[in-house]
Amino acid sequence: MADRQAARAERRARRTPDVASPPRLRVVHVRPPATGLDRRARARSDLLLLLVPAWFLTAIGLVMVLSAGSVSAAQGYGGNSFWYFQRQVIYVAAGLALAAVVAKMPYRAWRRLWAPLLGIAVVLMLLAAHPASGTSLYGASRWLDLGFMTLQPSEFAKLGLIAFAATIVAKKGDKLHDPRHLAIPLVPVVGLVAILGILQRDLGTTVILCGSVFLLLFVAGVRLRYLAVSALVGLVAVVSLIVGEEYRNQRFFAAWLDPQADPSGAGYQLIQGLIAIGSGGWTGLGLGSSRAKWDFLPNAHSDFIFAVIGEELGLLGALAVIVAIAVLLFGGVRIALHAPDTFGRVLAAGVVGWLGLQSIINLGAVTGLLPITGVPLPLVSFGGTALVVTLAAIGVLASVARGSARAGVSANGRVPARSTAMIPKPAARR
Repeated sequence: MADRQAARAERRARRTPDVASPPRLRVVHVRPPATGLDRRARARSDLLLLLVPAWFLTAIGLVMVLSAGSVSAAQGYGGNSFWYFQRQVIYVAAGLALAAVVAKMPYRAWRRLWAPLLGIAVVLMLLAAHPASGTSLYGASRWLDLGFMTLQPSEFAKLGLIAFAATIVAKKGDKLHDPRHLAIPLVPVVGLVAILGILQRDLGTTVILCGSVFLLLFVAGVRLRYLAVSALVGLVAVVSLIVGEEYRNQRFFAAWLDPQADPSGAGYQLIQGLIAIGSGGWTGLGLGSSRAKWDFLPNAHSDFIFAVIGEELGLLGALAVIVAIAVLLFGGVRIALHAPDTFGRVLAAGVVGWLGLQSIINLGAVTGLLPITGVPLPLVSFGGTALVVTLAAIGVLASVARGSARAGVSANGRVPARSTAMIPKPAARR
């Protein structure tokens, strides 16, 4: 009888959530190496996997912006076919300088920096959404014209929102399985930024903002049923926005599902992009030899630059870009796995989720696998704010890797035994 009662009590305990147990991070828990030298070697390896593809993508972006944007630059800027390239060089220099500064900062500084960054981004997004101050293009109003450059505030919101969500997750800790603690203050802040994105008529960026936070929460160990409810609510909202707006309706049904129904209108850009990719063959037509950039393919130097890469460099060049993106994301995942604390792990995971999601959306749109949303390819497409903030995000990942190399290392280069407490251990799931 006593055994039966004990068995019933055990079954009830399994069904009852344990309020005191924190959700475990959904990552592989790596045991700290024996020496500080091993930690530094591992951090150098992670940094190489991150920085080498980042440098490659930035360099290929400069070359392809020069090639793909030469015709439209000459037509729009007084015959100066180098205009886009010259601007991109300035953006790369500013982004690399910012990335170097951010990489030297302790990554834990983002526990405080998210507030001013996200606050400024929200104010600027409000200004961009207002017809009197914002600049509209292709149906979206997401830019501020400063005269010498255009600013896209939602790019700052990406980094600020991820840093905010990582801070909340690290603070909540063992309360994440409680939906009330999970929702406050995440839902109001993320909802505000998402509403501003919708007011700017920028559904693609809004999906990236919310999707990055979703992936961060998944890595943090938030229960799947809460994430499933959030995903369902988000899906319903996206479908409603697509059906409720005429231009989104056209992009979804005419431009994506059946571009041949309107080849000179809604389906024109996708068709021309596919023609460009298909014309490249294995090795491409040669650098600078694109035919699509001669007023056939809209946004050849920005959102659809991957189509010109496929045309000029062929399948091999396009695969090289995809492999570089995959290696960069793999390096970011390794940095997240090896981060010394929860905040570092979820911060790095959020940045990786953002870059990966944006890459998938852009490549999917260019190849016809996803609807066209006007999202740039990270580090490759032309664009000042996007490039600078993306390079800053690479700096954040480098900062986490540097923090991992330094964490728990004593004066003699040994890792103290107590440093193992910095690695979150799996909690028993009830």
